[in-house]
Amino acid sequence: MVLARAKRILHEVEDIDTDIHSLGDSASGDCRIGTLGTTARWLMPPLLNSLTRNHPGVRLTIVEGASSALMLRLLTGEIDAALVHFPIAEANVETKEMFAEELLLLAPKKHVLASRETISLEELAEHPIMLAPRGTAARRIIDRAAASKGVALRSQAEIDGMRLMASMVFEGFGAAIVPASAVPGWLKGDFVRIGVPDLPRRVVGWVQRERPRPNRATLAVRDVAFEVTGRHASRQPGISLEITAKQAKGTRG
Repeated sequence: MVLARAKRILHEVEDIDTDIHSLGDSASGDCRIGTLGTTARWLMPPLLNSLTRNHPGVRLTIVEGASSALMLRLLTGEIDAALVHFPIAEANVETKEMFAEELLLLAPKKHVLASRETISLEELAEHPIMLAPRGTAARRIIDRAAASKGVALRSQAEIDGMRLMASMVFEGFGAAIVPASAVPGWLKGDFVRIGVPDLPRRVVGWVQRERPRPNRATLAVRDVAFEVTGRHASRQPGISLEITAKQAKGTRG
């Protein structure tokens, strides 16, 4: 407990010093940001390029993880901000939605469903697919949507990790429900994206603590992240900057 508090105090002292030396137009200093692995695949390359051009004095550390793990690290002060799935239940944090992404069916080109452009949950329930483990946030969203249609999806395998699940599809193991950001627009291969209109969109957003306030470097990274998202989101299949009030609020269970 003492060590954890001491680390937070040291980070704050470093940030104060950085802010004092960043009173001009250009930010500098350290920023520790957490991000979902699927989001990082398409967002981090252009973000790093833009940050290097516009704020060369910012030293960025990127931590990949699931939303729950990243929120824990944010609240304990290990990271300064995070890109996570909404909704956020924790208090004393500031949130801002960035984009919404579809949940889609990813399938090998040799799969029996590969010729489909869209599929209903009732039809999908007739085929075993890879799913997130029971009890995870992703699985609860899928199971609730299926239950609303009076069906239950059949699990070919339960895999904890969207990028791993997508890799299994790329290797031809089977089909899987993944967020759109798990398959960047530039990625090509022997697979197809199949829309599942019955599934809700998931919202990804920026989260930072209310106290202490983020340093100048973190605020610079935040601004660059939103600017880059605005330019690149439309190039990613299944990702949209339009977020409805219902999507932003989300559902919990």
